[in-house]
Amino acid sequence: MQKEIVRTYNLGGDLYLKMLSQGCARLGKNRQAINDLNVFPIPDGDTGDNMCLTLEAGYAQASPLHGASLCEIANAVSSGMLMGARGNSGVILSRIFAGLAKGLTGLKETDTAGFAAAMASAVTEAYSSVSKPVEGTILTVVREGADSAAPYKKDSMENYISALTHAMEDSLEKTPDKLQVLKEAGVVDSGGAGLLQIFYGFQDALLGIEEGRHESAGAPSATRVDLSAFDENTELEFGYCTEFLLRLQSSKVNLDSFDEKEIEDYILSAGDSVVFFREGSIIKVHVHTKKPGDILNRCQQWGEFLTLKIENMTLQHHNSSFAPKQEEVKRKDFGIVTVANGCGLVDAFKTLGADYVVEGGQTMNPSVADFIAAFDAVKARNIFVFPNNSNIVMTARQAADIYTGAHVLVVPTKDLGAGYVAIASLDTSAGDPEAIAECAEEIASGVVCGLVSPASRDTVKDGMEVHKGGYIGFRGSEVLSSGDERFSTALDLLGSLDAGEHDVVIVFTGADVPEEESQAFCSAITAAYPSTEIIFNHGGQAVYDYIFILC
Repeated sequence: MQKEIVRTYNLGGDLYLKMLSQGCARLGKNRQAINDLNVFPIPDGDTGDNMCLTLEAGYAQASPLHGASLCEIANAVSSGMLMGARGNSGVILSRIFAGLAKGLTGLKETDTAGFAAAMASAVTEAYSSVSKPVEGTILTVVREGADSAAPYKKDSMENYISALTHAMEDSLEKTPDKLQVLKEAGVVDSGGAGLLQIFYGFQDALLGIEEGRHESAGAPSATRVDLSAFDENTELEFGYCTEFLLRLQSSKVNLDSFDEKEIEDYILSAGDSVVFFREGSIIKVHVHTKKPGDILNRCQQWGEFLTLKIENMTLQHHNSSFAPKQEEVKRKDFGIVTVANGCGLVDAFKTLGADYVVEGGQTMNPSVADFIAAFDAVKARNIFVFPNNSNIVMTARQAADIYTGAHVLVVPTKDLGAGYVAIASLDTSAGDPEAIAECAEEIASGVVCGLVSPASRDTVKDGMEVHKGGYIGFRGSEVLSSGDERFSTALDLLGSLDAGEHDVVIVFTGADVPEEESQAFCSAITAAYPSTEIIFNHGGQAVYDYIFILC
């Protein structure tokens, strides 16, 4: 006898957690396929990884809250994803789930119609997160999916999610018709593909299908702590990074009328680098203080702790290879945070005056939390941020929006060359942070930066035939040279960029370029451009074998 399917008409917190768990599992299982949907033919696909890490951050914050109401679970997921968001796809995904949380505000549980309304809220929030929404992306997939599934809002959750996923499938299949770059590359939108996998997971949970435990997308592992950095004679200079979730207790406060500003004002007076959220009856706090015990004792007047983490920041500073030296973290008027990878590039940015270099770049996008840690370390009243990658700008802006410890201004540098020149030219003597940032952005917009990378697949782009295993040279999104050999492809790129018309060409060689090739290439371009000053460096960066900055 066929097993009768029991339909679901009410969604509570625990079921939503199961749906999220299966969403993580589906996304994790397919993350590499999503990575491979990159439009540009270089090994830079990281959409699957970014979306996995973002969703996992939300699930990790919500998973200890079994038995909580739907709105509390949804808010915890939103908060975790806010801090864990990586890359443009991760930031937009975090806003989709923030919209879901807004739509579920105050609900212990909801019916299908309530969830459909929350999906409409998710669409609104996602579109509002992008200054210039582009159709044919994850935005289109979530909007068209929610619109098409709306007529099923009086049906069961299973039928509604089934209609939603079918509509998302159709929308995803048509994304190349809306976005020419997808059609040229012969792929569908990677962000939309990732979102569809999450909702496949939602469907699995409702139907009782177990995908099993998902594998983490592989966030960087924690550095082993060197306990010798804080011995018997060390003075506590930096204090403790203190984070916790506090559940307000009805035995201690009136949950309906309690104003969380009472707690926020106290936290602000007791420490710095404060990040503070209220989600239903849960308070999330991040604060730096020399007396965490005082804060914990005080907060127990209002509730009890769900999670708690305290770390000695002297050890954090000592163990981070990208942290500033202790004598450099005195509070000052202006500070600089930038993003790079490779020891040579990191050293170059520090030499230019960067206070903190966040480890990251192509294929390794930092999270909102990574940026907040950098802002904490700089100890400046005004902080200029140079993301140096178009896929990191949104993350940097999200971090800047929620950070309260300083005035943070993001200069939207979209490549390493723009960041390098903008930082080198940064003049803070005017004193006006907005004017300084505006000037830096103007300088960055005029920088010529060429990149050479291995080609990840066969394609034809900008009239260039590209072969997997070969190399391409490009500026921005335009391919300017292509070939089977890295050396000749790099030389052709410099020719296309009119290197001889520039006074200076700065070269950073990547991690995979051998020393003998670097020397030969330096000699070749010095001979080819005798009137141009050539500054040669080993950057040690991943993905890009050569970075050319033309000034």
